[in-house]
Amino acid sequence: MTEKTALTPSTHTAPPAKFSHGVRKGNILQVAGQVGFLPAVEGQAPTPAGPTLREQTLQTLANVKAILEEGGASWDDVMMIRVYLTDVDHFAEMNAIYNEYFKDLTAAPAARTTVYVGLPAGLLIEIDALAVLG
Repeated sequence: MTEKTALTPSTHTAPPAKFSHGVRKGNILQVAGQVGFLPAVEGQAPTPAGPTLREQTLQTLANVKAILEEGGASWDDVMMIRVYLTDVDHFAEMNAIYNEYFKDLTAAPAARTTVYVGLPAGLLIEIDALAVLG
């Protein structure tokens, strides 16, 4: 049986509760929901990348990518991305940022976007991903 491995890149703070930023078991890697916090600085509270959707989306994607890489995966291994927005009016802007970010992928992952209001104040987007390694 394959062991389950918790993933926390050096750019991330330790999770505030009993969960992992990502988990790999065999060739499956699940990235937990990530937000647009800048890389961790010891002794400082997490800081959002900026107030705009663009700043937070690009940082969130960088945070997801860091966990993928920690687990030996890349965007090409991602099968599913789930995006959570706090404002329905951000759909078009997020889609434009997403399309620009992934323009070089040969096969885009499946994706789902949901609007909900469950993020801490100031955070606009959360993204999780599921990867299957070759």
